[in-house]
Amino acid sequence: MSFSLYAATIPSYRQILGAVAGLLRTAESFCTEKGLAPPEIIEARLAADMLPFAYQVKSTAVHSLGAIEGVRKGVFSPDMTPPPATFAALQERIANTVAALEAISPAEIEGFMGLPMRFASGERRLDFTAEEFLLSFSQPNFYFHAATAYDILRWKGLPSGKRDFMGKLRLKGGAPGTPGLDAAL
Repeated sequence: MSFSLYAATIPSYRQILGAVAGLLRTAESFCTEKGLAPPEIIEARLAADMLPFAYQVKSTAVHSLGAIEGVRKGVFSPDMTPPPATFAALQERIANTVAALEAISPAEIEGFMGLPMRFASGERRLDFTAEEFLLSFSQPNFYFHAATAYDILRWKGLPSGKRDFMGKLRLKGGAPGTPGLDAAL
């Protein structure tokens, strides 16, 4: 497989978003099993000055599909809308994001190469090429928010491992991930 901007972004977004969807299902079941009110997880933060679990989940959508939409417009600004407040709404946000990513063609992503791109937040402006923006700004943010969502769940006692964070691996020939892989990771 040759390296491309599409290969460096869309498949990994889909892989991790699939894992986030699985974590959401597990978190909802955990609340039911432990008798926790869903806001105990949805509003949980690792530290007082960090944003809550729901924001972390929302930000995985913002820094994947939202980043692509930003490149299409030539500008990306932080999404300051409130995050979804229920497990169902969070699941819907992730499912809609995955569906939209699946509809994006490799040709469109490759066509972004070299396009001017700007991050704009208040008075702050950062100029990039599209590929620099996707790979050096949005992709690290995407992984940060996915890892933080995972970490909040672990901190709240949710039983999960690295495999739950990694999601379905893209193995040679398209074979599904290997059961028991956690032991090797």
